[in-house]
Order: sequence, then C-alpha cells, then structure tokens
Amino acid sequence: MACRMRKGGAALLAGALALAGCGDAGPAAPAARRPLYFDVKGLLTKQVELLEQRHAAVTKRVSLRGNATEIVRVPTVKWADELQIFFQADINKAALRGAYAVDSLALPGGLLRRTYTRLPGQPNAPVSRLTVVQQGALPQEIAATIIQNNPLFSAQKQLRVQLQNGQLRSYEVTGTQKLILFDSLRYAAAGQVE
Repeated sequence: MACRMRKGGAALLAGALALAGCGDAGPAAPAARRPLYFDVKGLLTKQVELLEQRHAAVTKRVSLRGNATEIVRVPTVKWADELQIFFQADINKAALRGAYAVDSLALPGGLLRRTYTRLPGQPNAPVSRLTVVQQGALPQEIAATIIQNNPLFSAQKQLRVQLQNGQLRSYEVTGTQKLILFDSLRYAAAGQVE
C-alpha cells in the first residue's frame, strides 16, 4: 500500500508541476535586437536555402601559391560549407555593436553603397571594412576585408559576393596567410553559380 501511495504521490506532484508550468511564466523574454549593421548572416542563410532548394551547381576557379588556375564544375554542392567563409563577414555580433562607422553614398542608377569601417581600438572586430551595394532593399554586391593577427598567425582575406534579383550569382575569395616559421600562402578561389 505504501508503494501505491508513493506512485500516487509522484503522479500528483508531476501533475502539479505540469500545471504550474502552464501559468504565467513571468515577464516575457526581451525581443531580439534588430541588426545594427547589414545582416550578412541572414542574407547568406537565405541564399544557402535557395541554392539547396534548386540544387544549384557551381563552376569554381582556384589558384594556390600563384600556380595555374584550376577550373572545375561541381554539380552537387553542400552550400552551407561552400559559403562558410563568407559568414566571417558578419558584423552583427553583440560584442561588435558600436565598433563600426557607417557611411552611405548614392550611386548612379538608384544604387546605394553603404560602407562599414572598423573604428580604432576594436581588437575583437576582424572585419576591417564591409561594403554593401543595394538597389532598393536588394543587395547587389557585398565586399569585405578581414584581417586577423596573433603571435602565431596572420591572415588577410578579401571576400566578394555578387547577387542578381536577390539571388547569388558569383563569389570570390583572395587572401594571404602566414604561420610563424612558414612562408606566406597566397590563394584565390571564385565560384560562378549555375
């Protein structure tokens, strides 16, 4: 009988906890902050979804250490991996709020170029400059310069993404990286979406 009471008591306690969870949970969690700068991460996430839905292929051009450029067509692409390096251009992290000066310039044809430049004294901001060219709300081109330095490693990358009608058309990365005690490595890669 004591066993039955324990089971019944446990069921009653579980039910009470479940009902308590249904009540008012207190103040609502604060709403997510609207991105302060251009939302590179959001744009790339959407592009990955679109490219995977339509099973887009890519023609890639790659050059390493100044050697001859290799060209290859890749029919099946894992787009999240392919575009991973471009997510490094995301400057909307909480730690980077206020780390960039913003400059806007109207261009011919109704284009707007917005440039985000890292302010001095921002050691946690690897993106030194991000430039976005838009036609209305649609981005046409995104370019970023990323600089990373520490005692063992230094790197500089130039990233560029071109879009047309809201869809990724091409992308490229050029860069140099240097590990202490090793020669500099220069590389370039570009992709043309099919």
